[in-house]
Amino acid sequence: MPSALELTLILLASGVVAVAALKALGLPGLLGYVLIGIGLSPFLHGTDAESPTAHHLAEFGVVFLMFSIGLEFSLARLKTMRRLVFGLGGLQVGLTMLIVMVLAQALGLSWEAGLALGGVLAMSSTAIVSKLLSERDELDSEHGRPILGVLLFQDLAVAPLIIFVPALAKSAGLGEALLLASVKAVLALALILVVGQKLIRPWFHLIARAKSSELFMLNVLLVTLGLAYVTDHAGLSLALGAFLAGVLIAETEYRYQVEADIRPFRDVLMGLFFVTVGLMLDLGAVARHWDKILALLAALIAGKFLVVALLARLFTGHPPSVARVGFGLAQAGEFGLVLLALALGNRLIDGDQHQIVLAAMILSMLVAPLLILAGDRLAHALEGGAWVEQARGVHEIAARAFGIQKHVILCGYGRSGQSLARLLASEQVPFIALDHDPRRVRAAGQAGDAVVFGDSTRAEVLMAAGVHRARAVVISFAHTPSALKIVAAVRQLRPDAPVIVRTVDDNDLDRLREAGASEVVPEVMEGALMLASQTMLMVGVPLTRVLKRIRQTREARYGAMRGYFRGLTDETEDETGGERLNSLLIEPALRGNGRTLGELALERYGVTVVGVRRPGGQTGLDAPGADLCLKSGDILLLRGVPDALAAAEIALGKG
Repeated sequence: MPSALELTLILLASGVVAVAALKALGLPGLLGYVLIGIGLSPFLHGTDAESPTAHHLAEFGVVFLMFSIGLEFSLARLKTMRRLVFGLGGLQVGLTMLIVMVLAQALGLSWEAGLALGGVLAMSSTAIVSKLLSERDELDSEHGRPILGVLLFQDLAVAPLIIFVPALAKSAGLGEALLLASVKAVLALALILVVGQKLIRPWFHLIARAKSSELFMLNVLLVTLGLAYVTDHAGLSLALGAFLAGVLIAETEYRYQVEADIRPFRDVLMGLFFVTVGLMLDLGAVARHWDKILALLAALIAGKFLVVALLARLFTGHPPSVARVGFGLAQAGEFGLVLLALALGNRLIDGDQHQIVLAAMILSMLVAPLLILAGDRLAHALEGGAWVEQARGVHEIAARAFGIQKHVILCGYGRSGQSLARLLASEQVPFIALDHDPRRVRAAGQAGDAVVFGDSTRAEVLMAAGVHRARAVVISFAHTPSALKIVAAVRQLRPDAPVIVRTVDDNDLDRLREAGASEVVPEVMEGALMLASQTMLMVGVPLTRVLKRIRQTREARYGAMRGYFRGLTDETEDETGGERLNSLLIEPALRGNGRTLGELALERYGVTVVGVRRPGGQTGLDAPGADLCLKSGDILLLRGVPDALAAAEIALGKG
């Protein structure tokens, strides 16, 4: 029997190898921990790895995962999800339990055992699915919300089921036990959500005043585990209390610091939890009953997919989302393992039945990432087939954009998009905004804003929005993969259209410029400029010098904006005849094709060549010299008054 140190070294070495291998294959590292437990199971039976202490410690991994998920939520968002949580989630758990009970009786088991197994198999893996959705940035997607709603109800259902399963073996006092559990649960939730919401912010303010990272970390652990303790003693799960702690802290300004502090605990303890899951499996029993295990695995995945998909169809009318929700919840869950152990301890099932169900559940959890990928493929196939719905959406966008000329297309109508829209409206610049959040579109539409539902990464949506007539395209959300798709679509449909992209920082600047973005605006730089200007003013630098420094920095960064940042003492530009920007595509038939800027001498018409955008993303063309030879496909950026721009276009052969 290995010592505690030897056991620790074995687990660490196995973890490094297994997780590194799975990461190299593009699979979640959590599966590596399960495989470690399965591989070490024959060697570690009877060791400290199977002790109750190890299992309790491993449960804290799920606790911290649920806490970090709670940080992504808010109380307002939970209220809006109540239909998904109690409607879709309640129907899924109840219908699954009923179906499993009927099938179990047909196989010769008692109705009590069937109902207990129904509760076991109704659970899905909060740990695996939530982590996968988080890594894929899909927690708030059209399919992510229903999945999380069902998972939340399952976590709520664990408490009554923990009381319900032992009561089934006694067949007495079931009603009283469930009533007591319900009262305790309501009181605990009311205490946390009502009282906790009023206390959490002042308490964190008090702790933060000490300016001690150690004290702050201890406080986070206290709040997380303290609320988990309250819900556990109220008959609810530890994980639910931790989730509610995260929700409460998400309402404060400390959420991001807390999330960074808690991550190391969450990941390490989550790994230990899945090691203990693998250790519970008896490989000998698996070898004896492999045919029954595979049959149960197939029935579990197919049955849960059908139940969840049919119910999800009632709550969302989008077939691709239904497919993703069905496959996302088709596996078993970690709380089901707890209920399965209760069913075995209360002799509702025997040892062989326990191992068959356990093996099928673990295998379903192992293939959970593959199931989610299968859901993606099916969703893509359905999206290709749902051409009628797509055509209806595109028709609505085209109807809204009909008749609009020289407008701006806003991709995304979040805070940045709405702020830009107000500025455009104040200058009487027409625009149409595209957003894929139905709630935001509905609310903005009721307010009279020109916003429609649409996926701006799709070329047909951009065409319907009038990209061929648009003056510019603005990507107002900071998500580089989507921005790259939009830029590529615009460049294919309308190569000379200016595309302005918002990013968080400069990390993806080169990729976006190479893809064809006319200008990239990083939030970090603009924030730094505002910070610098305020700092210089506070330390006594004259206002005119501050404005000059900021203008010079912006001119060096944004080639298309040189000379546009005036001082406060400058005269107001003529609003009708002032300078403006214009982009011109150099076509093969134009006189400018194959000639240098020096030969064209466009400055004689009163225009300035601000920059040249060349296909392939060639850089260094923001301040082009006279020897630069223009080629077909180049986009020439010109600045000047309208008459000068018109004269330059005629000189280039455009007029």
